[in-house]
Amino acid sequence: MNKINYGILCDKTIEKADASNRRPKLLLHVCCAPCSSYCLEYLEGHFDIDLYFYNPNITDKDEFIRRLRELERFVRIREGKMFPIISPEYNPKEFLYSSSGYESSPEGGERCSRCYRLRLKKTAEAASSEGYDYFTTTLSVSPHKNSSLLNDIGRDLELEYGVEYLYSDFKKKGGYARSVFLSKRYGLYRQDYCGCVYSQNEAAARRKERSL
Repeated sequence: MNKINYGILCDKTIEKADASNRRPKLLLHVCCAPCSSYCLEYLEGHFDIDLYFYNPNITDKDEFIRRLRELERFVRIREGKMFPIISPEYNPKEFLYSSSGYESSPEGGERCSRCYRLRLKKTAEAASSEGYDYFTTTLSVSPHKNSSLLNDIGRDLELEYGVEYLYSDFKKKGGYARSVFLSKRYGLYRQDYCGCVYSQNEAAARRKERSL
């Protein structure tokens, strides 16, 4: 079975967007400023983009605020266009409810799958109700995120909500390395865990192990 190249699919959609009579509207789910850096650079010439900062998985409120403020700062200081940021009300109980029963699931397992679906579903709902042409997420730029799973979820939601999912794997073509470069260039805060208390504990354990 041939593996799907989501980078090529993304480029084909961009070609379609460029050939249209108007710039399509894209609702881009954003997890943090570093991950958004390359994705915005890659997409801004082809879509009218609004940023959707919906991340109830960030179970520490101070951390949530820090990441949102860093995104706002990055949008202000970056070279290129500015983008509106939409941030639904912070409610970590949504994530805790969706992950109930999977607290011990390893990083990248069912808990993460449920988290991806929760965030993408909310993005798809907003994209559908507000008349966007596409929705997608910056999550696939991370080498720790399963792009095939993200795109499978996006396909399901595309069918459910009637708004096209921009299939993508932003880590391809040096996307992750570029995000690291841009993060250093703009002095962005780069967290070492995805946001939930479970990944935070795992990151703390890794730091402790390295210090031994």
